[in-house]
Amino acid sequence: MKGSITDVAGIKVGHYTDTKGVTGCTVILCEGGAVGGVDVRGSAPGTRETDLLRPGNLVQEAQAVLLSGGSAFGLNAAGGVMAYLEERGIGFPTRVARVPIVPAAILFDLGIGDPKARPGSEAGYKACLDAKAEAPDEGSVGAGTGATVAKALGMERAVKSGISTASLKVGSVVVGAIVAVNAVGDILDYRRAVQLAGPRREDGKGFHRTMDILAQGRPVRVAPATNTTIGVVATNAALTKEQANKVAQMAHDGLARSINPVHTMGDGDVLFALATGENKEEPNVTLIGALAAEVVATAVVEAVLAARSLGGVPALHDLRVSP
Repeated sequence: MKGSITDVAGIKVGHYTDTKGVTGCTVILCEGGAVGGVDVRGSAPGTRETDLLRPGNLVQEAQAVLLSGGSAFGLNAAGGVMAYLEERGIGFPTRVARVPIVPAAILFDLGIGDPKARPGSEAGYKACLDAKAEAPDEGSVGAGTGATVAKALGMERAVKSGISTASLKVGSVVVGAIVAVNAVGDILDYRRAVQLAGPRREDGKGFHRTMDILAQGRPVRVAPATNTTIGVVATNAALTKEQANKVAQMAHDGLARSINPVHTMGDGDVLFALATGENKEEPNVTLIGALAAEVVATAVVEAVLAARSLGGVPALHDLRVSP
């Protein structure tokens, strides 16, 4: 299983990458509109327009979702996405203008590279210009440019991560995910029961386990609110807003399979759900949510495998550690 979130018809993905500043952003465009949902599990989130996606509120569809580095500063990149969509007459119709609906979430990457480098409106616009329906680049690009994992012993023992995507198809139903992985915890390939990344050992031979560090009462050196895994799951199913929110909720099970610990006080984990409605069959929400968890888990693993060393933080690719 691999695939891409762009296997869902109507979904495009574009990146803006700043390798010098070690930050970036990623836009998931659904210009034809998609029913949106969201589930926020981390305790230190940075978000935009999440309330609008909850059941009971007026707007049903989003035209894009932004994933960005730069901590809360990175939310400004959503303005560039709005400008791109407005120029093309895309958005929620009002009497005087079409207003693009662009939910967003950020991750903290100011501790790697230049802390003054933050994606802004221009970065969001450039990410839209880069958007295409083909499988996007993966690894240390876009919102994953400054992503790192396994930080319980500090950044000097962390492992470089990134962003990746995956999809599954069952019958006529397609579900895809894209995830930028910037977690406190370790990364696990749960299908093989293998630890892919953890705080690096002092001798350079393998990884500690964060749960062992916690159980031993050792001080955890990660700063609060400096992490966060963010992503989007998309499907061609015709979901209601309530159903999209349920799928976003179930998708978090994929994070729990591949990150340990997850949803900590130092993470701001957020997953969005988008339903394009191209498939008019009655949706099986249980199936779609279960597939969402699977593709999220795969995307997390692939984000670590695809990453390359950057900003002084080594990636698994360069550590020569056999998972």
